[in-house]
Amino acid sequence: MSETAPFRVALIGYGFAGKTFHAPLIAATPGLELALIGSSDAAKVGADVPAAAVVADPLQAAIDPRADLIVIATPNHSHAPLARAALAAGKHVVVDKPFTLDLAEARELAALAQRHGRLLSVFQNRRWDSDYLGVKQAIESGRLGEIAHFESHIDRFRPQVRERWREQAGPGTGVWWDLGPHLADQALQLFGLPERVFASLAVQRDGAVVADWAHVVLEYPRLRAILHAGMLAAGGVARFLVHGRDGSVVKARADRQEAQLLAGLAPGAPGWGDDPDDLQWFGADGETRSPTPAGDQRRYYAAVRDAIAGRGANPVTPLQAVALMAVLEAAHASAAQGRALAPALSEDERAAFARERGRS
Repeated sequence: MSETAPFRVALIGYGFAGKTFHAPLIAATPGLELALIGSSDAAKVGADVPAAAVVADPLQAAIDPRADLIVIATPNHSHAPLARAALAAGKHVVVDKPFTLDLAEARELAALAQRHGRLLSVFQNRRWDSDYLGVKQAIESGRLGEIAHFESHIDRFRPQVRERWREQAGPGTGVWWDLGPHLADQALQLFGLPERVFASLAVQRDGAVVADWAHVVLEYPRLRAILHAGMLAAGGVARFLVHGRDGSVVKARADRQEAQLLAGLAPGAPGWGDDPDDLQWFGADGETRSPTPAGDQRRYYAAVRDAIAGRGANPVTPLQAVALMAVLEAAHASAAQGRALAPALSEDERAAFARERGRS
């Protein structure tokens, strides 16, 4: 492949995540070509992406010689086997969240990528959401002083259980494994690794068979970071709430990119990622407002492209994915045991994560 040719991408999985997020974002990123889609529904793919080849067998798609980069957007239990096959075949790999089902698998894939000298990244697209970017800027500005209390909510109103694998019994299902990776990843980017994790998970809807409510507290020396997700919130909940010694900031409404994608807006079109919902500030001078920066999840795939080309850093590294998996696993165990638990990371892993976070 010449230096100017695009990297050819194989997207494995064309369900909600593949169709709604990955395919449009890849197609909108210069230097990437959506060349192949792993799916058993050729007609569905052909109607949306007629130029892409279709491979029914996901394992064959993971090692297809036509692809340079493999993007895995399949059910969670298949992430590790497909990533393992792709890395062994010399491919660069992006895995949708959660990275794996447990910490041991995460460490194994990280080591495998290092041995093969290939990029391995996790699709943490919500690092480029407008709401998170606005709150991140607010915290980093110092205007709030030392942060004491942080709340991050992804609450939805879906009282009916839907027929999809995320809501059925099985490994890696339920709201914590679905939305927890976004909530926890953002908190780790803002504050680093917690000392302990305390969690409560519940089944609240009629007919639900896996947890559809999650309340997790990340414990730092002074700060408490609350991560919450539920399916019975019709309204009245802010996306972010941050209290510091010198003031508070509230981000009421969520980033609009998912809604824009569902409405058929192409990434990069006029209005893409714009957020009309201001940040609300509270302090000694009363209440003020400031604009929220636009979000743009295309920046994830642009960074992946540049990292493969040797022009930039991996936007979500295997080490970050391992650290996140330790927090996700600690929360799951905490809910079962009813006590706060430390993420099961070694001192070397903790130190490496802190160094990597300090460079970002």
